[in-house]
Amino acid sequence: MPPNMNMNMPGSQTASTNHGGHELYDAHEVIATIINMLDQYQMYEQHIQDPVLKDILTRQTAFVTQMYNTIVESFRTGQKPSVSTQVYKMTQTHDVVYGIQPTQPKKPNQSVSDLADNGLSAYMLGHTKGLATLLAMTALEMTNPVLRRVVADSVPNFIEMSYEIFLYQNKHQYYQVPQLAMQDMNTMLQSYVTVPNQGQMPH
Repeated sequence: MPPNMNMNMPGSQTASTNHGGHELYDAHEVIATIINMLDQYQMYEQHIQDPVLKDILTRQTAFVTQMYNTIVESFRTGQKPSVSTQVYKMTQTHDVVYGIQPTQPKKPNQSVSDLADNGLSAYMLGHTKGLATLLAMTALEMTNPVLRRVVADSVPNFIEMSYEIFLYQNKHQYYQVPQLAMQDMNTMLQSYVTVPNQGQMPH
């Protein structure tokens, strides 16, 4: 048998080499982006004024650090990690404030001294939303089953972190939520009806 022949045979690869080339690039991008988020959070921490926002940042940093370790271990070994994917639990209430209140027009900061909690929380939201999207896309093309599951299971956590930051911003009028007029909203809500399911659902 030629020296490299067994590399393509089923069951011949070890768990640590059970990765496609495209997957390796994607995994590197995921891991590098998580590092970027953690590095950025360190920079934001020294400028945050509100203890509530600082608490969110601290809890998210601790959680994502463990997530990073789990992903890196899965990536390196291709096997079940020693610490499984955790579930992120936010502390914000789920009440959303609807409506638009007048605020000062926004403009780019002129110096680092202009950094404030509204902008810093927006940067945090950008990181968590970006990672939710990136991990969802890369999980679709992972070949290693363990790494794929770890990455896929991390998506809901970044969604939850994003929602937590959104709720914080919404309560402080940094992220305002307009609504349609009640008549228009009701018209949109009644635009669809359910249909009988013709197929057999599995039991």
